Amino acid sequence: MKHTDVVVVGGGHAGVEAASAARRLGAHVILVTLNAAQIGAMSCNPAIGGLGKGHLVREIDALGGIMGVAADRAGIQYRLLNRSKGPAVQGPRAQMDRALYREAVQELVAELGVEIVEAQATDLIVSAGRVAGLRTDVAGDIQARAVVLTTGTFLNGILHIGDEQRSGGRMGENAAIDLSQRLYGLGLPMGRLKTGTPPRLDGRTIDWDALEMQPGDADPVLLSFISDATAARQVPCHITHTNGRTHEIIRRNIKRSAMYSGNITGQGPRYCPSIEDKVSRFSDKSSHQIFLEPEGLEDSTVYPNGISTSLPADVQLDYVRSIEGLQNVEILKPGYAIEYDYVDPQALDNTLQLKDLERLYLAGQINGTTGYEEAGAQGLVAGLNAAAACQGRPPITFSRTEAYLGVMIDDLITRGVTEPYRMFTSRAEFRLSIRADNADQRLTPRGIELGVIDDIRKDKFDRKIRELDEVRRVLNSKAFSPNECRTAGIELSADGARRTGFQLLSMPNVDEADVSKLMPELASCARHAVVQVGREAIYANYLERQERDAERIRRNEALAIPQELDLRSVHGISSELRDKLHRIRPGNIGAASRIEGMTPAALNALIYSIRLENNDIARTAL
Repeated sequence: MKHTDVVVVGGGHAGVEAASAARRLGAHVILVTLNAAQIGAMSCNPAIGGLGKGHLVREIDALGGIMGVAADRAGIQYRLLNRSKGPAVQGPRAQMDRALYREAVQELVAELGVEIVEAQATDLIVSAGRVAGLRTDVAGDIQARAVVLTTGTFLNGILHIGDEQRSGGRMGENAAIDLSQRLYGLGLPMGRLKTGTPPRLDGRTIDWDALEMQPGDADPVLLSFISDATAARQVPCHITHTNGRTHEIIRRNIKRSAMYSGNITGQGPRYCPSIEDKVSRFSDKSSHQIFLEPEGLEDSTVYPNGISTSLPADVQLDYVRSIEGLQNVEILKPGYAIEYDYVDPQALDNTLQLKDLERLYLAGQINGTTGYEEAGAQGLVAGLNAAAACQGRPPITFSRTEAYLGVMIDDLITRGVTEPYRMFTSRAEFRLSIRADNADQRLTPRGIELGVIDDIRKDKFDRKIRELDEVRRVLNSKAFSPNECRTAGIELSADGARRTGFQLLSMPNVDEADVSKLMPELASCARHAVVQVGREAIYANYLERQERDAERIRRNEALAIPQELDLRSVHGISSELRDKLHRIRPGNIGAASRIEGMTPAALNALIYSIRLENNDIARTAL
């Protein structure tokens, strides 16, 4: 029997972040996977980041995670989404070379000393009400002090192509049947979700000259704070569109789609609909955009983003060949839908540990989320907490006031999911202060305090903070009159008040170049630091009010709900809310306030009951 501190099941994006986080915290880690060569594989689209998702990548990176570093080793096209909008909603995104990304992830995991075991997890070892290890099919039992399950779509996964069904976690790999049955046997609240993928195309059979080219940004915004430049050759994507003939082929065959034939019961992601859904639900649209994304520099495979499907393979070929530029295309692998089991995340606490089974942590699609970035962020939190529990350290949690990963986990454990959850900037109330560009300023000090930041990252971060402080000092060292500002082309209000350089940057239509005319000393400051402080200035007038709101939430989160409190007996609350409180068991008043249907009166009744319970606990202690 093997012995370890933390065993992680699954080598996807959640699994590698969980394993690396636990290892960085000093735990011995075993990662169990069906195929070591597939660790870090990108099962769906060949891209990392995006709107909301780019924030999560940056937060993983700020805490020493591997996703951003691996992405910058493999990035072949970078685009900052929402570039024309404010920094709070901009999202860094990059196309990946699949092979380079997988290679980078495997190298980073190996460098940390994570032990890899090739096997299928078949059962949990439970002793004295807590998880004590893992049973596997070919590697025997592994005794562990904590287990992290990151099973992705493998948990009782079924692939659908038309009316064809096969068991699998993804194309060509087996599903995890025994482990799913074990989780059902524990009485956990579980359900089915589904996701889909488009057919993969042979780029050598595409008429590229007929398509619109989409180049990357001339000034790439990298995904890791410690990256200095792109590492791989940069290439363009291309754009095409469906048309009336495409839609007619799909409508004529829609009953042959697994999603429309009744074969699939799981709910799919609303924000990433299949091409069948697009044609059916948006019948007024004459075309839908398709992004043709290269899967690698040495790979001719092309990912047509926007046409995921579960239609039969022959129909897929027909409708794809009706699209401009794809008339002679060959399909290398058909698209398919995959249906899989998940655990209701309301069964978890804010460390991603199961409330009813100590030392068992869940991360990724098993919690009802979708996307590499959402999975990676959960893996990081689960891995940190699994290792912390082994070491007798306090839980490592994140508030929705300080990080997108805190927003996501709070959403999951208080609201649950009815469809695969994905991150959007609109989910974050404090998005002005928790931006992608300042994730390191928010979270790297926390990582240093925890001991999960290496010397290279720490030195680079310390240097950046010194550069930012110098820019702020320069900008606040002088105040300028309206007349002085006018000479630089900056018009102030008629109140006659003088403005510092920082205050000027907070004004609309004033940028660093304008202020530099008044403060030539800015030229001696680090360019990236000047830009960063300029972003801070944009929101300076709003952040004070937002900080008051954040402080209110932090106070609520500080009022813990005692485990001894019987939430079904709280007076002054409807029976429906009492049942929700008992089922979800929020850890604090802040989490309770976000439960659907919670009212101010009910919250006050709960606070009163907490105070009575705390008084009883205090008297018992005396």
